[in-house]
Amino acid sequence: MAVKATDPADLGLTEAVSLLDGGSLSSLELVEACLHRIAERDGTHSHEGDPGSINAWVRVYGEEATEAAKRADALHGDERPQLCGVPIGLKDLYSVAGKPVTASSQVLADVPERDSEVWARLKAAGMVLLGHLHTHEFAVGGTTDQVGNPWALDRTAGGSSGGSAAALAAHMTPAATGTDTAGSLRIPSAFCGTSTIKPTHGTTSFRDVVPLAPSFDVAGPMARTLEDCAALLAPITSLDGRAAPARLEGVRLAVSPRLSMVELDPDVADGFDGALEACRGLGATIVDAPPPATELDVGLDYLDILHAELAAWHRRFADSRERYRPALREWVEQGEEKETTAIDYAAAQMRRRESAYVWTDWLVEHRIDALIEPTVTVVAWKRGDGYEEAGSDAELIALTHYWNWTGFPVGALPSGVGSRSGLPVGVSLIGAPGADWDLLSLGISLQAELGVPESPLPAPPAAAS
Repeated sequence: MAVKATDPADLGLTEAVSLLDGGSLSSLELVEACLHRIAERDGTHSHEGDPGSINAWVRVYGEEATEAAKRADALHGDERPQLCGVPIGLKDLYSVAGKPVTASSQVLADVPERDSEVWARLKAAGMVLLGHLHTHEFAVGGTTDQVGNPWALDRTAGGSSGGSAAALAAHMTPAATGTDTAGSLRIPSAFCGTSTIKPTHGTTSFRDVVPLAPSFDVAGPMARTLEDCAALLAPITSLDGRAAPARLEGVRLAVSPRLSMVELDPDVADGFDGALEACRGLGATIVDAPPPATELDVGLDYLDILHAELAAWHRRFADSRERYRPALREWVEQGEEKETTAIDYAAAQMRRRESAYVWTDWLVEHRIDALIEPTVTVVAWKRGDGYEEAGSDAELIALTHYWNWTGFPVGALPSGVGSRSGLPVGVSLIGAPGADWDLLSLGISLQAELGVPESPLPAPPAAAS
């Protein structure tokens, strides 16, 4: 499935680990190749971005990265942790001791004294930090409009982890982190043709990560393949286990009953049909089961919780509202005006817990190993609509937000490139709480059949001989 790389920057994470451990590649060579690729392809590292740039990176830490790579290369044998010398980018919500964290906003300018727990674990696993990647401002949106999609710079990279997905698709880094409150790992992965897993809620730490709505927020890995995501998940999850390719023969998959509530773009529908055909070809059974006896549309409850938690955290910036982008300011003000009572909030959370129980029982009753659905109902749309008005990107989370509501894990992978749009589309596998490794195993096998699309960016110029 993987393309043989002639430039180290084109390596996937697991490919890089193999070469680094075997001694045929040094971390310094790999990091310098990624830094060169960033300088070559990213364009401006700015708050606003520009039409001609990908602009995935907020800040690049080149000098620190090369020094960390040299330290990684000095380790040998048992001294080398599992991801030693592999570069990574962090979404601009993750604290790094001594480095700014700004949430791609002009409001926040913190310099934390300690690392976020996720970064601390990845650093302990030997990873080298390249820099911080753009997010939709404070992660409150399904686009990241200061970032250009490497497939077409006039299209959104998705959000809120848009910088992470764009950097992966442009081969500027083999690994990245993101967060997900309503789809923010999965939407940009679908739009940029990359992969991710939204872990079971609570199985990865959110400590020292800028929150959006804590009872929905999840930290997770992003990479070009699910195999690479599994390698990234291992150091940061509390779940035991690992992922390995799993035969789909005999696996029972159910098409999500929520699909009846949405309309799919033709390219998305084609990609989903292709994924179902691939699953059947690999021996999976597509189960036709009645929907569970719970609400399939939880939008109002979801928004009540989101608004309350968002408004509570953003009180600290009450004197800086004029520096928010318009959509974020509107989101915060809506939360304050709604004034959800403690009783209303608790009632919504109780309905949420009951819904998760019903879904879990439904999967068991019908012996369903995973649900399958398109990740996003549309292909990447034009940049520029995410920051003007709160909720203008609601269509993007039509399917994704529900699995934050239940807290279920979701593995998301590309399902092809649309014949009409020329843009990637994605498919998701959803399982019961704690099924993360099983979903990754199934997804890795499906990805081996579907392949990994490559964004049509020009290759770097050949080195002079």
